[in-house]
Amino acid sequence: MACTVKRAFKYRFYPSDEQAAELGRTFGCVRLVYNRALAERTRAWYCEQRRMSYVDTSAALTQWKKTEELAFLCEVSSVPLQQALRHLQAAFSAFFDKHAKYPRFKSRKKSRACAEYTRSAFRYRDGELTLAKMGGPLGIVWSRPLPEGARPSTVTVSKDSAGRWFVSILCEDTIARLDPVGRAVGVDAGIGSLVTLSTGEKVTNPRHERHDRERLARAYKELARKQEGSANREKAKWKVARVHARIADRRRDFLHNLSTRLVHENQVVVIEDLNVRTMVRNHSLARAISDAAWRQLRAMLEYKAAWYGRELVVVDRWFPSSKTCSQCGTIREKMPLNVREWECRCGARHDRDVNAAKNVLAAGLAVSACGAGVRPQRESSRTGQSVPKQETQPATVGISRL
Repeated sequence: MACTVKRAFKYRFYPSDEQAAELGRTFGCVRLVYNRALAERTRAWYCEQRRMSYVDTSAALTQWKKTEELAFLCEVSSVPLQQALRHLQAAFSAFFDKHAKYPRFKSRKKSRACAEYTRSAFRYRDGELTLAKMGGPLGIVWSRPLPEGARPSTVTVSKDSAGRWFVSILCEDTIARLDPVGRAVGVDAGIGSLVTLSTGEKVTNPRHERHDRERLARAYKELARKQEGSANREKAKWKVARVHARIADRRRDFLHNLSTRLVHENQVVVIEDLNVRTMVRNHSLARAISDAAWRQLRAMLEYKAAWYGRELVVVDRWFPSSKTCSQCGTIREKMPLNVREWECRCGARHDRDVNAAKNVLAAGLAVSACGAGVRPQRESSRTGQSVPKQETQPATVGISRL
């Protein structure tokens, strides 16, 4: 059995001087159109109480091109400019649906430099990709082949802060579902060990940022010594960006390997719903939590489980997995972070992380079998009285508990 999904294939490429100049102009025009449309929509609302749609901003773009000030917009492909307006419309839709904050202006220094081309603005033939307004194909390093008979629908070209050029090609791909296996695993995220499994296995946290911290500190020290606006300062910025890119690449590769392994080996993967945004407010642990990239690992598990026919269960963040005895179910009142091993009154001795992973697994199987939420016993904010705790009985549903 297989499923058809939209999948992006990302490659690095090396443009010629002419291609780099053309793409640089396109990036600048895309940013200008986005910011100008955002300013126009904001002005229309606050000054005229009028909402502008994508159609209105598209008509405004046509008028901008006719002015002497913005006539240079005609020199680049019109498709990336239209796509910028569509992205702005999507940002406003998310804002009105209360899924995101009000759209912000794109910065030349901080925003990602990218341009999106739809099918009418590029040609893919015989393994070569040619964009509109360019005479020759891009020098792409094909690190892996596209699916056989692929017909790309969207191409996104970007340049990161380290000066590397990437092209992301979106096309349909057929992914074969994995054969069912009778295994389930609970995953407890941590800092000392990146994840601890209910099997007792602990995956060491590679701490990529810590390993390159000295190199990063030297790069920042050199940057601080350079004069504002000088060419040497730009070179120093590039060196800092390269260190950050190295850290991010190594982290992403490690998380891909880990998430693929978990999905391939288990039919059900159970994780906790961690509130990372709140956790990084702890200044003592913020750097380590950010380096662990738990949210990125969860995102990978989500789409890979959907691809390969696995089940990913997310347990409520308030479930007391660390304080609950996995043998008798007793919940301790307090469990400081420095307590790594503890003994329950039933006589069971627990490793904090392994015990938490076992509890996460049991709760996740209960959720999967019954569809009920898993929440701890705590006081109501309105009445001040204790709220009954939902009991979570271990549910096997034909899956061996590890």
